[in-house]
Amino acid sequence: MSGGAQAFVDWLRTPRAVGANPGIWRFAHRPKPPEEPERIPGRQLVVGAVLSLVCGWLVWSLFWNGYLGSYWLWPLLLMTPDSWRESGGWQTGFVWAAYIYYTLFALVLTVFFGRLGRWPEVARRYILTPLRHRLQEQQAPPPKPEADPAEWPELRSVGHVAAAAADRLAGEARAGRMNDVDHVRLAHAWQSVRAQPGRLTAFIDTVQRHGAAAFVHPSGARDLAVRIARHDLLTRQVRLGTALESTRNPYRHRGVDIALDPGLLGTSLVAVGPAGSGKTARLVRPVVESLCLQALAGQAAVVAVGAAGAGLAPDDAFDVIVRLGEPDSRYGLDLYGGTSDPDAAAGVLAEALVGDITATLPGSDSRRAGAALAQLIGPHHAVHGRFPSVPELRELLDGAPHALGELRAALEKAGEGAHLRELDARERQSGRPGDVGALLADRIAFLDRSAFTGLFEPADGGRLFSLRALDHPVRVRIDLPERGHAEASRILARLVLAQFTECVTARADRSLFACLVLDDASHTVTVEALRGIQRLRSADAGVVLSLRTLDDVPEVLRGPLLGAVGCRMAFAGVTTWEGARFAEVWGKEWVETRDVTDRQVIAHEPVTRAVHVLRRAVTGRAVTAQSVTVRKVERERWSASELAHSVPVGHAVISLTTVHGEHAPPLLVALRP
Repeated sequence: MSGGAQAFVDWLRTPRAVGANPGIWRFAHRPKPPEEPERIPGRQLVVGAVLSLVCGWLVWSLFWNGYLGSYWLWPLLLMTPDSWRESGGWQTGFVWAAYIYYTLFALVLTVFFGRLGRWPEVARRYILTPLRHRLQEQQAPPPKPEADPAEWPELRSVGHVAAAAADRLAGEARAGRMNDVDHVRLAHAWQSVRAQPGRLTAFIDTVQRHGAAAFVHPSGARDLAVRIARHDLLTRQVRLGTALESTRNPYRHRGVDIALDPGLLGTSLVAVGPAGSGKTARLVRPVVESLCLQALAGQAAVVAVGAAGAGLAPDDAFDVIVRLGEPDSRYGLDLYGGTSDPDAAAGVLAEALVGDITATLPGSDSRRAGAALAQLIGPHHAVHGRFPSVPELRELLDGAPHALGELRAALEKAGEGAHLRELDARERQSGRPGDVGALLADRIAFLDRSAFTGLFEPADGGRLFSLRALDHPVRVRIDLPERGHAEASRILARLVLAQFTECVTARADRSLFACLVLDDASHTVTVEALRGIQRLRSADAGVVLSLRTLDDVPEVLRGPLLGAVGCRMAFAGVTTWEGARFAEVWGKEWVETRDVTDRQVIAHEPVTRAVHVLRRAVTGRAVTAQSVTVRKVERERWSASELAHSVPVGHAVISLTTVHGEHAPPLLVALRP
């Protein structure tokens, strides 16, 4: 067996912790022993025991060898008759009494110095406990040998019909022709056979013909060319870093690797940190990479959105790359999300165009904007069988006479009376003060630029990508043209977010985990977006939102944003007012505090006063006594000041929640994928 094949088999056979706390890297994880609150460090315990033993032996030697005279024998002399020590007396009795006295004296020294040196604790920790564990291991029945996962025991359990397929896969693993993606993909396909036994014959035939390459991803890829993070596809985890051995972290998480998986990302994640804090390299890139691997295994669909050149992942890691603002892009973006419902299309588009101002502009409402758009795109779809293009929609919103006249004539010719009434209503409203149509026209103008020609209607054999395709294991990257088109990029980011929440919640098949990763979610968080994010948990989907600062979110939505997601990350460099938001959502906990008070000791006796004067002359300080007060108080888990000033560079404070409601407290993590 080659080195690569052996490494794969070893990875497959490595145990994974069952029932581990949320966010813990389960690969080869061993739970920590129960915490002992008053546990003394081993070095201190052993040194103290040795010193007390030396002192006890020294005291015994002084008495035994008579260096202190016979004063220490007065209890023995007092308890025995003088006649026993005289010539002709019962000296044997005195000898026995002396041995008993020596034994009692030795026991007193042993008890005294044993308690002083904590000998019982030393014996329990280093002798009794290991001995007890060894005896338990010897008395315990030998564990039943687990089936080798590399031999595909579940497939063999079907019978001799599937044994040949299991032999083929086991041989592929031993020959080094199978990797972790292949194993998970085939295991996922086998689970579908378990659900529908009628597929068994086709499954066995496909495995016999293709081996480890059976049921390969439509792209033909079986792995990524480059991996920068550690992944465990059996648990669907990606390692982010290690929780510090710090009192800031709970005992059970100290020194433990922290990871993310769909069970956590399904509650959505918000990460806040300034530029250069590592959000892209240490969070977004590993998460995107993990989701791409899971997509190759047929378990996930991912859409990664970021600025062109952001380095979310190499081009060959994706099936679809939409380069907005580049004429040579092979794929365009469906402006209406692939829907044929005018009301749904209008609502999503309105959210993208004006959703960012609905929380700050009094009287504005994306639903009003959606209604206005529906009054135009509905009639257009009724007569043309398609939704209007960006230039056509701009003309209609601007109220261009020729555009409205042509649409009206087409509606009259088709006999669409209902849509004619909608068009009439739109024309009446456009003349009123404060009509949302003018704002929509101004916003759609950002997309009606020469740089976006062909983006929503690709030519030369290009294809439109629709987020309706997320019921397939597709890997998508959307590059935003931030340079020179900042406002258009924000509109497009909101459009993708609105379409994602709309499409994944409408999926009939939710067996694939769908995730949207926004490398820069500035100005994308809206009221409707928060409502959509809250619906994702039950739709087997989630979003990852990366923000440079919470100031890019409307003030009234900052608290609701942190409350709507289950996973939160504060990177090094957040400000105190941003930290205050995290501190508020993380809440408080009961902790034990010790207050030490020094008070001056006032002596009234002349001798004691003289000693205090001498001590003060030597030390330069007054004689004091300490009083310790222990109490339980409620304290913030992480204060705003601690988040702003106590998080080292390359670290982040992370709190996690699973889709089932399990929580992990805020943890200080060194981010090293």
